[in-house]
Amino acid sequence: MSSIPKIVILGAGYGGILTAQRLQKELNYNEADVTLVNRHDYHYITTHLHMPAAGTDTIEHARVPISKLIDEFKIDLVKSSVKEIRLQDRKIILEDGTLSYDYLIIGLGGEPETFGIPGMLDHAMTIRSINSVRLIREHIEYQFAMYKNDNKRNRIRFVVGGAGFSGVEFVAELADRIPQLCKEFDVNPKHVHIYNVEAAPSALPGFDPELVEHAMNVLKKKGVTFKIGVPIKQCLPDGVIVGEGEKLDAATVVWTGGIRGNSLLEQAGLEVMRGRVKVDDYLRAPGHEHVYVIGDNSLVFNAEGRPYPPTAQIAMQQGVNCAKNVVASIRKKQPQPFVFTSKGTVASLGKGEAIAVVGGKKYKGWKAAQLKKLVDLRYLFIIGGIPLVLKKGRFFG
Repeated sequence: MSSIPKIVILGAGYGGILTAQRLQKELNYNEADVTLVNRHDYHYITTHLHMPAAGTDTIEHARVPISKLIDEFKIDLVKSSVKEIRLQDRKIILEDGTLSYDYLIIGLGGEPETFGIPGMLDHAMTIRSINSVRLIREHIEYQFAMYKNDNKRNRIRFVVGGAGFSGVEFVAELADRIPQLCKEFDVNPKHVHIYNVEAAPSALPGFDPELVEHAMNVLKKKGVTFKIGVPIKQCLPDGVIVGEGEKLDAATVVWTGGIRGNSLLEQAGLEVMRGRVKVDDYLRAPGHEHVYVIGDNSLVFNAEGRPYPPTAQIAMQQGVNCAKNVVASIRKKQPQPFVFTSKGTVASLGKGEAIAVVGGKKYKGWKAAQLKKLVDLRYLFIIGGIPLVLKKGRFFG
């Protein structure tokens, strides 16, 4: 029986890919067996999904074959879905087999958090994967086509629940796409309505108020109607009930209002808060020193005791730190505590528009849009070098 430790990484999101790439760089030959498990044979760029969802970009710009990102001589890629995590047995039950591990890295990604809003899971769509994005795009186009046949106004009314980053970036792209769809399907643009509904007292909660105001003004000019401080009470097949009982008719409801961790963690017996594990300083699950939790599945607190939002940049940094700590454990060395370093925040507002806070400075408009492009190109460079930047990068538009 082999004495080489087995490392299993669940999920090839931002955290999982960065963990795998760092492990293949740090580990010596035959120092460990590394297996990466993912439902698909591609890695998708979550922060780009709002564009193909609205139809303003192709799906191919939002995904990369995993085989292009890892060395398959060093990492075994298993395309399968995780059905169960058995911590006591150190086994992972897949839909078509079982894996045993000595070190486990859980980066499965999150699930929609609907806060118990009736009907939301049944009737709303979410921007969570390549498949869900395809569905949203084709559904929108179908509604325009149907409107020309039955003239039902709710077909060209759109409700986006949540005005955080995902919601605002999606409504911006949708607003940019509407003129093209109206032209293609001979629809009067004045008949189209986009509503962005947010229960919190502000859009883009936590962002600089001056930049939030700029973002809302840009999107209002593009035709977006905001309903801020107004919770969605119920989601129906033909719209939503908001606030004190007002109904917004819409054949399309897209929910972006929250992400929770993965239900498999709670089922495995780990203590969770909204599906996330409060990890220790080294990203380990409490009571399981060989189990690491990263990305949407982990809960990390800042110096003020508030949880960091689950973003791509925190998942990437966790991936690098996690890999270093696994290697340190194998070599019987001290692990490094995880310390998040913010590189800034950028929110896209559609073609040629964005808002950003980078290095303590505020940016808006064209400059911020260029920063957004740089952020996207930087990620492509980190995971795939110049060839991936040239193949998938968006330099214009």
